[in-house]
Amino acid sequence: MAPELTRQRQADRSRETRRKLMEATVDCLVEHGWSGTTTTQVAERAGVSRGAQLHHFRTRNELVTAAVEYVGQESAEQLLRESAHVATATDRTYAVVELVVDFFVSPMFTAALELWVAARTDPELKPVVVDLETRLGRQCHRLTVELLGVDERKPGVRETVQATLDLARGLALANQLSDDSRRRSRILRQWASMLDAVVKEQS
Repeated sequence: MAPELTRQRQADRSRETRRKLMEATVDCLVEHGWSGTTTTQVAERAGVSRGAQLHHFRTRNELVTAAVEYVGQESAEQLLRESAHVATATDRTYAVVELVVDFFVSPMFTAALELWVAARTDPELKPVVVDLETRLGRQCHRLTVELLGVDERKPGVRETVQATLDLARGLALANQLSDDSRRRSRILRQWASMLDAVVKEQS
């Protein structure tokens, strides 16, 4: 086998191993929480050896932050793909709000929430999580502005978009202990109505 082909296959296997480890980590965070997630448990769930896991991630902090970032990016890309239907929606503003909230009410948010709580008192984890949250937050904000078709240079628009994202996070938090979908639906309808007034004013 040619050396270049061998290296390519090794690189492919390495990427696949990382993907399995990161997805298994998120699954463990959702199912067992931060305190119940161990590197050994993740390796077993991913179906890889302990040595392979240590080769890619030396510590639990490295593994968990990489996993949440990976799923965050995957979710952001999924959000972008699903946003295609918004432009043709009868009630565009409501469609945008619903899309954003559904993005947060997901296993990704649950995993990230576990990480945020742990980072509050972990000096090594905290700066990594803050940086991650900042970058993903900017992505969501930018996409929401684009989907709503508003100009955030105009007074109040940026704050209103951010309030939408903050509302989405709050509703996702409320959904952690029980199914909050019925109450959430009513709140979304009311918020979309209020947001629509801002959108129309800026158009």
